[in-house]
Amino acid sequence: MRTRVLSILAVLLLGVLAGCATAPSRTRNICAIFDQRDGWFNNWQRAAERTERKYGVPVPILMATIYTESGFRPRARPPRRYLLGFIPWKRPTTAYGYSQALDGTWDKYKRETGNWTASRTNFADAIDFVGWYHYQTHLQTGIPLNDSYDLYLAYYSGPKGYLQGAWRGNSAALSGAKRFNGMTRIYAQQLPSCS
Repeated sequence: MRTRVLSILAVLLLGVLAGCATAPSRTRNICAIFDQRDGWFNNWQRAAERTERKYGVPVPILMATIYTESGFRPRARPPRRYLLGFIPWKRPTTAYGYSQALDGTWDKYKRETGNWTASRTNFADAIDFVGWYHYQTHLQTGIPLNDSYDLYLAYYSGPKGYLQGAWRGNSAALSGAKRFNGMTRIYAQQLPSCS
């Protein structure tokens, strides 16, 4: 009997851990995302709402940032480059995790917020980073916190790059901003019906 109980507990623990390490399905529906991640310790809706209160960035913009950057995959990285077309080589940037934060930017976030144990693969930490980053961008560029299109361009290019117009003529930045803006609108329409 004891062995059976331990086996059941082990399976349940593995299920919980596996759920934390994978992207939710139905990522184009904010309510479905929140329903899939509504645990006591890993509650994405509470984390998003807490970040909105802290930085003033609307939940749909926070969630659309993670959707656009990583597709809600906790260990997302940019694809590797290939040498001679077939030898795996370096990645183009150090972007990692839900928010695709670069190493240096993540270190700055931890220093400035005092959140030294933050992890880019932890959703609550990553969404707090996104809120902090958009708020810093707002302070440096004057972009309103509800302007999803320009916030994404600044997220992609950095505040300084945004002010210098580094995104102009950059098809990846412009198509990303368009996709981001559309996803923000979809999430904003869905959010009131989330329980």
